[in-house]
Amino acid sequence: MPIQLVYGKWESRVEKWTSRGFHELGETEKIFFMRRCDSDLMSFLFFLSQLIMTTTSTPFQIVIVGGGIAGLTAAIALRGPSRKIIVLEQSRLNKEIGAMISLQPNATKIVYKTWGLGKELSTSRSMVDQGFRVYSTEGELVNEVPLTTKTEYGASRVLWHRKDLHDALKRAVLSPSTVAGDLVEIRVSSRVVRCDPWGGVVTLESGEEIRGDIIIGADGIHSNLRKVVVEDGPTPMPTGLSAYRLMIPSNVLETEEKEFCDKIDPRAPFTSMVVAHDCRLIMGPGREGDVFGIVALVPDERMNEDPNATQSWVSEGKLDKLMETFSEFPRWITDIFKHSPDIGLWQLRDIEPLSTWHRGRLFLIGDAAHAMLPTQGQGASQAIEDSEALGAFFKEIMEPPSLEQITRLFADTFQSRYARASLIQGYSRQAARPGTVKQEKTVIMKPDEFMAFNSMYNGAKEWLRSERSLAGLA
Repeated sequence: MPIQLVYGKWESRVEKWTSRGFHELGETEKIFFMRRCDSDLMSFLFFLSQLIMTTTSTPFQIVIVGGGIAGLTAAIALRGPSRKIIVLEQSRLNKEIGAMISLQPNATKIVYKTWGLGKELSTSRSMVDQGFRVYSTEGELVNEVPLTTKTEYGASRVLWHRKDLHDALKRAVLSPSTVAGDLVEIRVSSRVVRCDPWGGVVTLESGEEIRGDIIIGADGIHSNLRKVVVEDGPTPMPTGLSAYRLMIPSNVLETEEKEFCDKIDPRAPFTSMVVAHDCRLIMGPGREGDVFGIVALVPDERMNEDPNATQSWVSEGKLDKLMETFSEFPRWITDIFKHSPDIGLWQLRDIEPLSTWHRGRLFLIGDAAHAMLPTQGQGASQAIEDSEALGAFFKEIMEPPSLEQITRLFADTFQSRYARASLIQGYSRQAARPGTVKQEKTVIMKPDEFMAFNSMYNGAKEWLRSERSLAGLA
């Protein structure tokens, strides 16, 4: 029905019930109004009941601290009618790290099926990973593991350039068509310095106070909010490993490094690993094969990152130090390092399982709750599982919840996530074990060792039901 006819026919009724004219409605309300209103009075009354609920009731206020993958996916999962969400990010979000990232089947199932983000991700230049190829330091292919996760677990392992995935999630958060409800507000340069978990108040560096019915702490491994939840809890500790990150244009490798490309196709949708005893390279394509990403894992004693650094992904690596560290590797591999415009270097840390992830109105997710090593590629995927859990348990909440409701729902969310995330933290440590027997070159590493446990996941509520059933509590 044309907007003019809708306006003319129903303006007086809208004005009577909402004290506003049609022209004063928000864009989401107008769209909903036009879809629901026709000449049938029942359609109008149905619309009106929905409109009154969304325009006259107090919205459920949600504050998310952190605008990374954990924070953005929490906004996607929690967005809905009668909810107002604000994401507070301390950076300006204009320098997302240039690195590769993978989402595992347990997470892509949520992103594509549960949240239906296929449209938003369709232009993100992702690649479905076809398998793992493991090489010795002599360049011999010693193991090839095809990935059949789509058939076995219902979803694929997908590779992205980190910035492309982040941008796609941000589009989904800001899109008016993703789900019902008001648009999410993202505020950059908004560093949270204090939090009252019982009052639901965060204080910014500027002194501004922002209130929420719930506060989601998605502020990463260097989380300030973790100390609010567990005052004397564990802090991120060195794991004995450090990592270099490199990104090289594939066409440069094809032109300059023929020997490398004869052995490893930089555009092929596979994750390649070259493994020594205490060093390893993990490599794979991105942006539909246009770039080739490398993670080089080394023992801590071989690097010199600033121990007082408070940010991830920011240390600068030196090419000569990198070449020295991988001197045992063949030149056809190490010669490619010089083609990376930038070399990032940082110390890898994780955290012992916390006693709890929530206190009052505050709930931790992602690295703030369970920072883990990247050896299984599960960091972002576990953050997405956290977000899905919050969305599932808060799905029916259409108005500001009481503290009693919040406590119960947070407890259910925590119970559905804690054991699984803690196990995957431990498995990630196990996956960091030496790749060969000491002083030998036979590769013993199994890249798919924990794939079944990690991938057989169908959402937090089903996981919790299964856990309770096994414990005889169902």
